[in-house]
Amino acid sequence: MKKRIYQFIFFRLMGWKIEGSIDSNIKKCVLMVIPHTSWHDFYLGIFTRGITGLEMNFIGKKELFRFPLNHYFRWMGGEPLDRSGNLNKVEAIAKIFEKKNEFRLAIAPEGTRKKVSELKSGFYYIALKEGVPIIPVAFNFGKKSVQFGKPILPSGDYENDLVLLLKHFEGVFGKIPDYSFNP
Repeated sequence: MKKRIYQFIFFRLMGWKIEGSIDSNIKKCVLMVIPHTSWHDFYLGIFTRGITGLEMNFIGKKELFRFPLNHYFRWMGGEPLDRSGNLNKVEAIAKIFEKKNEFRLAIAPEGTRKKVSELKSGFYYIALKEGVPIIPVAFNFGKKSVQFGKPILPSGDYENDLVLLLKHFEGVFGKIPDYSFNP
């Protein structure tokens, strides 16, 4: 029932579409979501998750996962990030991957909703450390389309792998086009 409601709102009322897909056999991956220019990206992700029927996750600081919102954030696919014990973010997120049988982590490598000229590389090093593919996902407001790309397993050569990943985002514009990342 929920899936049908999401489909009606997303496809019929909002006029959006989903292009491509994630192979349901890929149980663990990093979803590289670009561009991230607006709070509207959150509900697009929620609709996409509900329509595809695949678990998709996000990370939030552990303080967000306290009563009364802790159950809501977990239900929405959230996982608290605990950086105690001198773990850096990559190591802390890798520990979450290790505990889960299924974990598709959505990350916006821009790190902000404002205009950036370079991406943060943490998404790449998380995938490399865990040996999971990176799947590029474009929230293309210009075409009203969520576009899933082909999975790429990181080789360890960040610069060359990034060139391959960024091809998926050419010509893609966010809700606020001036803030969109330009590959």
